[in-house]
Amino acid sequence: MQICLFEDIYYDHFEPMILTRPTYNLFCGIHTLRDKVKRAYPGYDVVFHTRGYLKSFIGLKNPVFKVNEIEHDECLFINGRVIAPPDLASIIKIDAPGDRLYLNGETIIAAKVSGKKLENLKIALDDLITISNFDGIPVEQVEVKYATYIWDLIHSNAREISNDFYAYMDIHGFGPKERVRGNVHESAVLIEKENIYLHETARIMPGAVIDATNGPVFINADALVYPNAVIEGPVCIGRGTKVKPAAAIYSGVTVGKVCKVGGEIEGSIISPYTNKQHSGFMGHAYIGSWVNIGADTNNSDLKNNYGTVKITVNGEQVDSGQQFLGLIMGDHSKTAINTMFNTGTVVGFSSNIFGPGFPMKYIPSFAWGGADMMTTYDIEKSLETAKRVVQRRDRTISETEEQLFRKVFDLTHKQRRKMGFPY
Repeated sequence: MQICLFEDIYYDHFEPMILTRPTYNLFCGIHTLRDKVKRAYPGYDVVFHTRGYLKSFIGLKNPVFKVNEIEHDECLFINGRVIAPPDLASIIKIDAPGDRLYLNGETIIAAKVSGKKLENLKIALDDLITISNFDGIPVEQVEVKYATYIWDLIHSNAREISNDFYAYMDIHGFGPKERVRGNVHESAVLIEKENIYLHETARIMPGAVIDATNGPVFINADALVYPNAVIEGPVCIGRGTKVKPAAAIYSGVTVGKVCKVGGEIEGSIISPYTNKQHSGFMGHAYIGSWVNIGADTNNSDLKNNYGTVKITVNGEQVDSGQQFLGLIMGDHSKTAINTMFNTGTVVGFSSNIFGPGFPMKYIPSFAWGGADMMTTYDIEKSLETAKRVVQRRDRTISETEEQLFRKVFDLTHKQRRKMGFPY
């Protein structure tokens, strides 16, 4: 029996994050969506299904996992948009007899498949999976959460930090008195210590306050919380990340590994290798990897009339139904000092935003400019910058990653053309 994490036809609701990653590689809580599934089914062989152009890249990043290839004669397919609870295995039993399609309403949560149906699916794995792939399989309705849009991840983040925190403590056997394991300066203040996890190689410096009254705080290996920073849980600080002096990290924030964060951050997800280390407010945002947020960059996450925020998704305006929704920014994008973003602004992959005033609320990938003017960011120049950025973290951009970079440029050409950008 294998488990296949798959992408369905609604992957594009998560633009621009999905340009360079499958939906199941998005963060929500301490872990990615795929990690939650793997946690629920320990010991089982997991394979990945993704779009054709991502296959080589995902294989490069995950060499021990098969991509778009199933070898066993039984497989449990799980939708990559599922926000798997710790008890998912008790809801969807992998050893239950017979094939079965698990739905929440009309959304595929999972499907256990064997025989001829599985053989047909193996042939079609370079395509997106739809409900028609599971025609004829008995259906069972289940109450399992899933994300429809990227803001579902943002607004589920605080709850998922708590779920992931206590699941992690249970798996590793860390009791309430065994969780603060790192170096804490005597003048730092830890409130509700039993809800704080501090890896043994993490450090809390003088005057910092870690408050887990309203939810747990997870601080991973080699993380450093500088003097006078304040963290209010639920919050996750990733491995090797630095929380700068006097930072205010509020509830519902996940910061990935090897980041630098400062200023005010609330209800946001920041992917690995991204810097937002200066003053400025970031609220209810989802930020990609290798992003740099310039000093005093601010995003609004609440309209003046307190109404719901509208946002552009895959070329169409959607009412999010959310009162709080800020900035969505793709990988390798950057802002200059004093940049301002309105509620529900989307910035694509490898865009460079600068200048006074509020830029447009939808900025396509490879954009260069701001409110006064905007044009195409040349692919060669953007690649050159990206290579410099990753070198600062002792990394390089492989040939496969460069090919993906160029593929994203081609895939997003229509977005720029529609907005009147040259080439």
